[in-house]
Amino acid sequence: MKKLKEIISDVKIIKIVGDINTTVEGITDNSKLVKHNYLFFAIKGISLDGHRYIDNAIQKGCKVIICSYLPNKITPAVCYIVVENIRESVYDISSKYYNDPAKKIKIIAVTGTNGKTSIVFFLYNFLSSLGIKVGMLSTIENSILDKKVKSKLTTPSPVQLHELLDNMIKSSCEYCVMEASSHSIDQKRIMGKDIFIGIFSNLSHDHLDYHKTFINYINTKKKLFDDLPRSSYSIINSDDKRSEYLVQNTKSKVLSYGLKKISDSKGKIVESGTNGIKIKIDNVNVHFKIIGDFNAYNLLSVFAVGKVLKIESDIIFKNLSKLNTPNGRMDFIHGKNNVIGIIDYAHTPDALENVLINISRFKSEAKVITIVGAGGDRDKSKRSEMGKIATQYSDHVIFTSDNPRNENEENIISDLVKGAVRKNFIIISDRKKAIQEACLNYKKDSIILVAGKGHEKYQIIGDKSIPHDDKEILKKIIL
Repeated sequence: MKKLKEIISDVKIIKIVGDINTTVEGITDNSKLVKHNYLFFAIKGISLDGHRYIDNAIQKGCKVIICSYLPNKITPAVCYIVVENIRESVYDISSKYYNDPAKKIKIIAVTGTNGKTSIVFFLYNFLSSLGIKVGMLSTIENSILDKKVKSKLTTPSPVQLHELLDNMIKSSCEYCVMEASSHSIDQKRIMGKDIFIGIFSNLSHDHLDYHKTFINYINTKKKLFDDLPRSSYSIINSDDKRSEYLVQNTKSKVLSYGLKKISDSKGKIVESGTNGIKIKIDNVNVHFKIIGDFNAYNLLSVFAVGKVLKIESDIIFKNLSKLNTPNGRMDFIHGKNNVIGIIDYAHTPDALENVLINISRFKSEAKVITIVGAGGDRDKSKRSEMGKIATQYSDHVIFTSDNPRNENEENIISDLVKGAVRKNFIIISDRKKAIQEACLNYKKDSIILVAGKGHEKYQIIGDKSIPHDDKEILKKIIL
């Protein structure tokens, strides 16, 4: 419960209609969640305009409307505040309402095309292993200490974010590790000004359906580092050619990690296989249970964080070596007849290529069968490239459905097929049947990669989420 005039003190206001001395008992950007004496943010988004739901919010008891323009109908008992930038206002008001939680907890935010979820997962478990109280916000799940909270977005809305941070503080969390998607940065769901450490993993083509151009996508990521204060740290992948550009204007202290170029945290892969990877770091050979050469980068980024936190190297190595792979990321299932099933979230060309290249290094004489689709209503430019990579690195490919959403799945699959460089593929639109086909027809000495959905336990078809679990389907057949 807060006085309205207190929580709008930092907001750039154009016009006020009504009494700012009213008391606010809750805030939300979802009209369905409005209760008596609530404040409602009327946000104009890509597909929905919150201004259309103002009347609904008022009927439910809303007393304050934060908006970009006044509605035609003004309700006398309601206070309307027209702001310059609705998204910045949502962030600032949410922060004030929850007592500025971002200033009371150290936020480590990870951005990049691939690796965000793995790095956040590793960081959360690494810090927890040291006895540090930490919360996690990720694609897979949100956690406050060891309590799990369901996650729907890679980065929550500002309202949800500040509520979660507030709950973390109430649970005595010292750190929050979180993913920072390009959407969240652009939509100001997260602000660089409140981040202690910003981590950059890598950058490749993705989300061009939203950002329209690759340079827009890059500059959105760059915005996070531009806004970091002098007291913060930027930790960048020095092997990614765009890393220096991302931090060229940052005020933060910049540290690097990598396998190829000279870096503050330099590693070298010594061994790699189905039992994990061995990396030489600071002249020490460390064995990790994590599979996949690309995970060397993810582990090095966590090592770099450990150094920022002034943790002894031997302690960092000891605790990192105990880490396991997050669910749906190079998730191995050792089945009958030397069949290996792999579930991976790879849904971009470079992620798919990384996974398949790593598989090729330890496949021996095994046949690699890749089952892959692409999301509907998302960046179409990456589909043909994914089709190319799948057919190039696999012995057999089954093109199938992913999350078609409101797009025709046959059209999506057709886009994948356009990139095929070999005729080593078949099409089975039904994802469950595609997995069954792979398992039943390639029974012995095979590696079956099911790519694209990873941890997800659903398929989005139209506007509905249909229960679907790649891993469970695969396990039932090959175990």
